[in-house]
Amino acid sequence: MKVEQLYHSLKELAEKFGITVSEQNFRNAGIRVKSGLCTVKGQQMFIMDKHKSLRIKMDILASCLGEMPIDDIYIVPAVRDLLDKYRPKKGIKRSQVT
Repeated sequence: MKVEQLYHSLKELAEKFGITVSEQNFRNAGIRVKSGLCTVKGQQMFIMDKHKSLRIKMDILASCLGEMPIDDIYIVPAVRDLLDKYRPKKGIKRSQVT
């Protein structure tokens, strides 16, 4: 599956969780800003730096979604394989993974 397709599928999966993915220009923020999940007026949003490469955007979003409860949701195998890279290992705390 191409990177563009994977990224699009990840954005669709985020929508299933009620997370809106928004790409923003962080260069004009005036402060150091990182892409990530946040809550704005009670709505979960994943705000992404639009200047990142598509592969980096895909990795950032996959790392967030990898921590979601995805076991009971149908996900295209290529996307599930990507998310599995970011899922916390059983018996290992997230802080122990390097």
